[in-house]
Amino acid sequence: MEESTEEDLESLIEDLDYIPGHFHLLLNLNIESSGQANLRHRDIQMKRENLRAELEAETGRLQYAIRNMLGLLAYHLDELEEAEEVFRSICQEDPGNLNAWANLAHVYERLGRDSEESDCLEQVKSLIDLETSKSPIEGRLRAARCLTEQAFAHLHDVELEQEEDLQERLTTALTLYNRALHYGAELLQQEEKWSWYFKMATIHMKLHGIPNDSKDLEYTRLTHYNKALTLLIETLKSDTTHLKALAWCYIGLMLERKDEFSTVPMAVHDCGLSGSEPLSCYGSGLKLATDDAFTLNQLASVFFWSGKHEMSMGICNMALNVLPDAELNWKAYSTRAKLKLTNYIKALEQAKLGLSGIPDRQELREARADLEQVLSVQPCLRTHLEMGRVYYYMGVDAVKGSIMVDEMAVNQALVSLAQALKCPLGSTLPELQLLRGRCLLLKGEEENAIDCFRQSLELERPGSYEQKALHFLLEALLTSFAKSTGDISHILTQVEECVKQAEERHGTDAVRAELRLLCRTYTDEVAELSRELVKKGKLGMVRRLLQSIQPQDKLPLGRSLSL
Repeated sequence: MEESTEEDLESLIEDLDYIPGHFHLLLNLNIESSGQANLRHRDIQMKRENLRAELEAETGRLQYAIRNMLGLLAYHLDELEEAEEVFRSICQEDPGNLNAWANLAHVYERLGRDSEESDCLEQVKSLIDLETSKSPIEGRLRAARCLTEQAFAHLHDVELEQEEDLQERLTTALTLYNRALHYGAELLQQEEKWSWYFKMATIHMKLHGIPNDSKDLEYTRLTHYNKALTLLIETLKSDTTHLKALAWCYIGLMLERKDEFSTVPMAVHDCGLSGSEPLSCYGSGLKLATDDAFTLNQLASVFFWSGKHEMSMGICNMALNVLPDAELNWKAYSTRAKLKLTNYIKALEQAKLGLSGIPDRQELREARADLEQVLSVQPCLRTHLEMGRVYYYMGVDAVKGSIMVDEMAVNQALVSLAQALKCPLGSTLPELQLLRGRCLLLKGEEENAIDCFRQSLELERPGSYEQKALHFLLEALLTSFAKSTGDISHILTQVEECVKQAEERHGTDAVRAELRLLCRTYTDEVAELSRELVKKGKLGMVRRLLQSIQPQDKLPLGRSLSL
């Protein structure tokens, strides 16, 4: 690479408040993972699959943000040829794309292709040099779009399970969007500006929903609320149907949240929404989308994740009335199946608590029929896994959800899960191994179930909110212990090992909570297990069990405390 080009570029960048490209961004992707490499690899691959699906539905400028992100992900999977092809194709289609040229230069540097790296950097230099640019207006637009693509990258970083990490990325993305508007707000075509406003509104909505330790919590949430609502109202000026429909539905959701504050947020009045009802906003969105299956599917997804399952179900039915062909509208069948399964599971949980009657198993049969439609045209990992869940619930009783009533259905669940395991990434999902273990436990195959639960525990992300493997693993080990008539040393060893492993991954507090639940649910069995642990000299495990049931305000249990 020519040193003069690099020096000139560095000199230009010093005068700017942005740097083109994605590889310098403060993303988890761009730093070495402190955890297991295989978990980072899995997260990147899953992120890529999600973005590829999003790209299929995108025809506007957002596609370049998605594709730059796909190139970044390919690079971090060491698929350098794929990354090169992605960035180069953007440069060919959108020659003014600053991020793509800078990213391509980075790939060429890694490949040791100095001449091509230098050419790319020369292109970046010519594109950001506003003084020598033929059109300063175009230069400012390029800068603005560069910043929004970087904002998109922050929103799609990996390992954002912790709320403080997510909050930091969302805040950074907002900063980049605001900086982009500073560069190009007056130069953008209106439709592009409305699409930016919509993205910014959704970020403010997410920040509004994140608990904050700030002393000015209500003020902070109120600020995000007001800005989100204002931006959504601006988005309604768009001529893009799906954008307006989504904006109306989000406005309805925001109006439902106004009572969370001690006083009505001022944006409600400023935007002319005083006295407006959420249902009328939802109606306005649905009216725009009546004959558009694509937009209806988007609205169904929004209501599904918002917990408005009845509305989501109705919209799925509308989408299927508009376009019943599974090959063209498999998304509606998939969402409807998820809704039916979710409704059944919710009803089952209510039945367990004695709060309702036996759930309607017709929901499961209808979910299976919808998933069969999806599998006929779009077989994939998630659909096989979802089918496995449906068959699992068809195989267990509808009162306690723990007794096998249909072995054929449980076997079909295992077949579906075997199909899922054959898919790329199938062997990396903890929830898949968890469900396999639960099926095998129903069939009385405790040893096989224990193997699955241990695999699930190993695949769980440390500190994740989804920590279910230990619960089922302990139950399976306790069941195996209760049934055992021979040597139990290997069972006691596994109990100790899995508890230590879980403590390393999720911390002692999370493990203590699971042990407390185990002790209270299976008191007699745990007492017998503890006696055997004492006989084998595994006093550390006994101490953990005792500490789990010790009241928090009591002194620590002494050595004299006996079983």
